[in-house]
Amino acid sequence: MQIENEYQMVEPEFGPSGPLYVRWAAQMALGLQTGVPWMMCKQNDAPDPIINTCNGLICGETFVGPNSPSKPALWTENWTTRYPIYGNDTKLRSTEDISFAVALFIAKKGGSFVSYYMYHGGTNFGRFASSYVTTSYYDGAPLDEYGLIWRPTWGHLRELHAAVKLSSEPLMFGRYSNISLGQEQEAHVFETELKCVAFLVNFDKHQAPTVVFRNRSLQLAPKSISILSDCRTVVFETAKVNTQHGSRTTEVVQSLSDMHNWKAFKEPIPHDISKAVYTGNQLLEHLSTTKDETDYLWYIVSYEYKQIDDDHLGLLNVESRAHILHAFVNGVFVGSVHGSHEARGNIILKANISLKEGQNTISLLSVMVGSPDSGGHMEQRSFGIRKVSIQQGQQPLHILNNELWGYQVGLFGEGNRIYTQEALYSVKWTDIHNLTYIPLTWYQTTFATPIGNDAVTLNLTSMGKGEVWVNGDSIGRYWVSFKTPSGKPSQSLYHIPQHFLKPRDNLLVLVEEMGGNPLQITVNKVTITTVCGNVNELSAPALHTQGRDPAVHLRCQRGKHISALEFASYGNPAGDCTTFSTGSCHAESSESVVRQACIGKRVCSIPVSPTKFGGDPCPSIQKSLLVVAKCR
Repeated sequence: MQIENEYQMVEPEFGPSGPLYVRWAAQMALGLQTGVPWMMCKQNDAPDPIINTCNGLICGETFVGPNSPSKPALWTENWTTRYPIYGNDTKLRSTEDISFAVALFIAKKGGSFVSYYMYHGGTNFGRFASSYVTTSYYDGAPLDEYGLIWRPTWGHLRELHAAVKLSSEPLMFGRYSNISLGQEQEAHVFETELKCVAFLVNFDKHQAPTVVFRNRSLQLAPKSISILSDCRTVVFETAKVNTQHGSRTTEVVQSLSDMHNWKAFKEPIPHDISKAVYTGNQLLEHLSTTKDETDYLWYIVSYEYKQIDDDHLGLLNVESRAHILHAFVNGVFVGSVHGSHEARGNIILKANISLKEGQNTISLLSVMVGSPDSGGHMEQRSFGIRKVSIQQGQQPLHILNNELWGYQVGLFGEGNRIYTQEALYSVKWTDIHNLTYIPLTWYQTTFATPIGNDAVTLNLTSMGKGEVWVNGDSIGRYWVSFKTPSGKPSQSLYHIPQHFLKPRDNLLVLVEEMGGNPLQITVNKVTITTVCGNVNELSAPALHTQGRDPAVHLRCQRGKHISALEFASYGNPAGDCTTFSTGSCHAESSESVVRQACIGKRVCSIPVSPTKFGGDPCPSIQKSLLVVAKCR
């Protein structure tokens, strides 16, 4: 069981109280007498008997080790991809890198436990994501956001753990030794009287050296670890991925482009301070005012303009510590600004505004995109608008902070739940037209339920930012207008779980803050349509099959079967699972053999052996089998 999480990262901020708190938390946990060990993740000063553990990408290199000889080496968060946030490109971690890190942790640190973060990706429904974190969460995990197998990561890790399990006896009870095999090569050996396992490590990222281990010569791939069962037979190599590859495909099943099927409702811009929920001569903090029950807080103030000359223009300046700010003057949108995960602190809006003689209403919408999730003194952080001023020509700056402010918590449509079937027509919806594509507009339509059990998504690339509901259930915030450095949305597909759907006429409601175009939204299915295997005849046979020969193993997702072959070649095919062609050596029977073994089946296996293909087409060449197939 765990008490605290990565507290060491903020412990220095609390001075002498930090270590005292660590000891108090440990004593409190032990006092519960749960009967199972306790651990503190990423806490090197965890007091006995609390186990200090490692979180990170390369714990085989960064972990300082257990702080007591009686404690095991545990890796509690092995990050399978990078943290997903709006405004950043997705950074998928390679299969080879994950397996290298795990094998090194077991070999070099005596690791006995590895927990993947995340092993199964998911969806941050509703408002559950933290600051700037995308609705899609760890989609590149071994099991993706939709529960589909992410290949080849899932299969390669399965082989790695099968190899570890095969040698569990020497790993747990064997004598450990570390042997240098070269400048950047080493062997980690665990040996009992009867059993032995060796991890041969090559840290060189570019060279493939040949090393000698126990009178045997072996070539190690760049940055790789080879696991030798009985210290002789290579049963797994981190850099050689022999397991099945697969690629996901998004298929449009319904376009929502018919203008006549959409309705719109303009979110009212509050302007009457007398109707505000709260009033006061100060700027309130965002989260303490909303109680985190909504992302939105309206700040409303009245400004009296006295005409001096013909210039009706002014400059509105707003400083905020929220994540997004939308500004309206007399109900007219005048500008937006937003921050980012990296650039925290003030966001500043400067907008030229047109003023009328007499009273003008300034309505400022403060928006949070999740609450903060880490750091010290979180209770002291403040969010929301901090300073508001207006500059008129050469006149002195007019600061509005201490004027009478009115506050409305949340959006009107949000508070009245107009995204549900029960309250949908509590407001007047109008036909959609081009003039509707303005900030703070609600949209609603219906769509048919796609046939089958494939994962269902909405493609919201044409929208800006907001939240989306299907049959009254929120599938999360969307923010496709916040582009990444590569110019793409951080996330464009938004998951609709099957159990959110009805047999027909699903209600889709969105609130759009920026002014996107709903007519380009599509309903999509996400499937794995292409599977591929590429295995060399010298590769180690897959441990989970207990076969004698290396083989290409193909498997379609549940409910589908192998319907067609895109490519099959036994010999020395060129390329990989995405770009491929026959080489100088090619068995003419390749396609017929694979077709007979696989077409119409969900699962098939083809040994990489000359006898399977009617003989050796080129005895002097090392051969491989590359197969690319379609599932439907």
